[in-house]
Amino acid sequence: MTAAATELLTVPEVMASLKVGRTKVYDLIRTHRLVSIKVDGCRRVPADSVGGFIRGQIERDA
Repeated sequence: MTAAATELLTVPEVMASLKVGRTKVYDLIRTHRLVSIKVDGCRRVPADSVGGFIRGQIERDA
């Protein structure tokens, strides 16, 4: 496994990466557009999930 595949981002890091607010990030998680896991009650999003979301949006809008 590569480091990028195992990197987990916090919600604030996802917010900064996508330039959206906290509510939007949790909405994307709730609607399964972003994959997330809980680590001892802390929400984490795999970095490749964010990348996949961005690629999907680009393909959809192209």
